[in-house]
Amino acid sequence: MTSDAKQKIQLVLVIAIAVAAIRAGYVVYERHTERTEQTAKQARPLNPDYYVVPKKLYPYDLKSAKQLTQQPVWVKEGYRFTYYPYDRASRHTDFSHEAGLLLPIQKLEIKDVVADTSLHSQQQQVMAVFEQEGKAYAVPIGSKSGDSYQIYSDEMFFIQDPRELYKHWPADVWESIEQHQIKPGMNEFQAYFAIGMGVPDRSSDPAVKIVHYPNGGKPVTITFRNGKAAEITGG
Repeated sequence: MTSDAKQKIQLVLVIAIAVAAIRAGYVVYERHTERTEQTAKQARPLNPDYYVVPKKLYPYDLKSAKQLTQQPVWVKEGYRFTYYPYDRASRHTDFSHEAGLLLPIQKLEIKDVVADTSLHSQQQQVMAVFEQEGKAYAVPIGSKSGDSYQIYSDEMFFIQDPRELYKHWPADVWESIEQHQIKPGMNEFQAYFAIGMGVPDRSSDPAVKIVHYPNGGKPVTITFRNGKAAEITGG
């Protein structure tokens, strides 16, 4: 075989290899583009609720907890927190008589924050005092042991109007919340705004969640599918 023939064969092989490499690269690019497009189609838009960051007071003692008196507060989780009659004259909470449970999104005007002791406990309770229908009541928002306080009011209350925090929710959703009602399509966060705390069942399916709500003595069970109320029973 002549030298020219060998060179021609080598040139043909180089061209063939280059063409094959280009073709392989194009196939990989096409498949990557298809996967990217499919992922983009499947990706759900981010829930605007995730961008809501309510303000907190971070109280660490009795004095700092009195910041609760400087603005209204709204109950985060209804039918969870028990409140008691409070005697303004003696500045004492009647722990022996439960007055009721705070309602979902109930607005309170905290008049004072005091330390009080139950007859059946040596540990002091940090109590938020408020008025309702002309009477004084107090609800525990923490405890005191020695010189150490544990105050959880940030987990109990919003210090901003939740209607402003979640103003992106539709008007009909807020109407249902204000009437303490649930309707299909509401998410779990909206449900607990409407009817308070819930207790979920264990589930192996992340797309399905069953939650039981005491709802102030009128139990409701909601099945959430992909984060939305699909089946509602009771109430």
